[in-house]
Amino acid sequence: MKTKTAMITICGRPNVGKSTLTNFLVGEKIAIVSNKPQTTRNRICGIVTREDTQFVFVDTPGYHRARTKLGDYMVGVARDSIADVDLTILVVEPIASIGAQEEGLLEKIKGSNCPAVLAINKIDTVEKEKLLAVIAAYSEKANFDAIVPISAKTGDGVEQLLEVCKKYAVDSPFLFPEDMTTDQPERQVMAEIIREKILWNLDREIPHGTAVEITKFSERDNGIIDIDATIYCEKASHKGIIIGKQGAMLKKISTMARHDIEKFMGTKVYLETWVKVKENWRDNMNYVRSFGYRDE
Repeated sequence: MKTKTAMITICGRPNVGKSTLTNFLVGEKIAIVSNKPQTTRNRICGIVTREDTQFVFVDTPGYHRARTKLGDYMVGVARDSIADVDLTILVVEPIASIGAQEEGLLEKIKGSNCPAVLAINKIDTVEKEKLLAVIAAYSEKANFDAIVPISAKTGDGVEQLLEVCKKYAVDSPFLFPEDMTTDQPERQVMAEIIREKILWNLDREIPHGTAVEITKFSERDNGIIDIDATIYCEKASHKGIIIGKQGAMLKKISTMARHDIEKFMGTKVYLETWVKVKENWRDNMNYVRSFGYRDE
């Protein structure tokens, strides 16, 4: 069988639905989602194999104004992911005014000479007539190969987007095994699931100052997996909030994370979590790299 592949970057401002779209395309949770911006920190590949075509979707951190070394790293990942791919999908909200972050990404897309498709997300939140103004605004700014209204949450329009992506596949052997859904190591997926639950349960700056490290991962003869995870935060006061009164918050975060990890691994999981302080780790590149945020 002659096979094709397409490397496709999904980019956009923070909290626009890039990870939700990646998860829907793949059919399982490989990228964490939350209602807070700058959730995704690393470049994450979602792999979709349909008959003779393999799509490799690259989910990127949201393009934003960086305030820390970690932020610089995230913006660099988003910027560099637009180069050397077969297609870029710019995901935007159904708003007719184009923001500074979208302007910046449009410039990067134009400079890359890469074909681009516009995906107008969250169409389930607006009346259909309002989409015409959004389409007109972006059509003036850039020459998109296609504009596809979608809802990554409900799946509306996602199959049409995949059909558009198929046009950019090139003759090539598959890059990954057919049953593979992500290039992320299992430990990284688990750490990210725990971080997602921190984002969902804690407010303000605290979740953005956390990192998670899997320190133990072992499988018993009966298939049960034992995991030890350390949550790092930037201040002693944050540690107390993450643990909560009599450990209630840490227990809630761990229970929610364990349920999702069991779904991902397909087996029973025992999860132990600890909290440690590493002051201002986001501005220390040694710490940033040690938590898995690397340039390669």
